[in-house]
Amino acid sequence: MIQRLGELGAAGSPAFWLVLAACAYFAVMAVRLTVIDVRHHLLPNRIVFPSYAVAGVLLLGAAASQAFLGVAPAATPGGGAGLFGVPGLRVVAGGGALWLFYFLLRAVYPPGMGFGDVKLAGVLGMYLGFLGWPHVVAGTAAAFVFGGLWSLGLLAARRGTLKSSIPFGPFMLAGSAAAMLLLPAS
Repeated sequence: MIQRLGELGAAGSPAFWLVLAACAYFAVMAVRLTVIDVRHHLLPNRIVFPSYAVAGVLLLGAAASQAFLGVAPAATPGGGAGLFGVPGLRVVAGGGALWLFYFLLRAVYPPGMGFGDVKLAGVLGMYLGFLGWPHVVAGTAAAFVFGGLWSLGLLAARRGTLKSSIPFGPFMLAGSAAAMLLLPAS
């Protein structure tokens, strides 16, 4: 995301300000949801649902501005500029794909995943989809790695058992943030 901001800033694009606002919103949303999920094992709809609208408007606006001014990447690596290579469509498709993935996980084993995590996944998929499909995959994988390491730490410290529940939202947010910050933009 930092690389994308640099590219947009250098191009003098209005998309820079839209992406910057989206990043600021993500940071505030992530902190609020992390605190609430750690304390109450809850991802409130009053924060998650408006996040779809805010992320959608800002990221789709940035994608449209990029396309209009010609600063959008021409193609994604290995994917061409086909239907899902267009940044605006990737925002929507990334949100839908990640929501569906978490929904299927919840359907397979309901005690293992709360529906708040499913709802949050769509928002995170929008952010990651804006950057590219590698970000969607990496952000999702990082969430499970971070959550797994935390669980192993709890087991090793004898602060949890195999039946203990952990709030997964903070790991989803951390995995997405790591992918946005560490991977180069597609």
